Amino acid sequence: MKTIKISYWASTAIVALMMIYSAYAYLTEPMMDQAFQHLGFPAYFRVELAVAKIIGALLLLAPVASRFKEWAYAGFGITFVSALVAHTMSGDPVSARIMPVVFLLLLAASYYSYKKLHIPAQA
Repeated sequence: MKTIKISYWASTAIVALMMIYSAYAYLTEPMMDQAFQHLGFPAYFRVELAVAKIIGALLLLAPVASRFKEWAYAGFGITFVSALVAHTMSGDPVSARIMPVVFLLLLAASYYSYKKLHIPAQA
């Protein structure tokens, strides 16, 4: 059980910290506006995504009802898959396409360990 808790908190913290960092960068870095334009997204989407990432990260870390965490996991899963598709369709190098996959795997590890911790053992 201790290993699962460590796995859960490590993977969840990494995902949450990266989402908070990327949200901060979306809101403060001028080059992020250019990156979103390169991917074909409107400028306002950058702000919407930043706000959603902050809310999702807080939901993953906070002691809230399971259904809220499930929505955060689903939202981040969609975000990572969409990032992979956007970078691929824009012709970005493999290095830009790898990070969404890495974070999708970390998110999957977090979700798996979350479920292991919160589903009662079957007798």
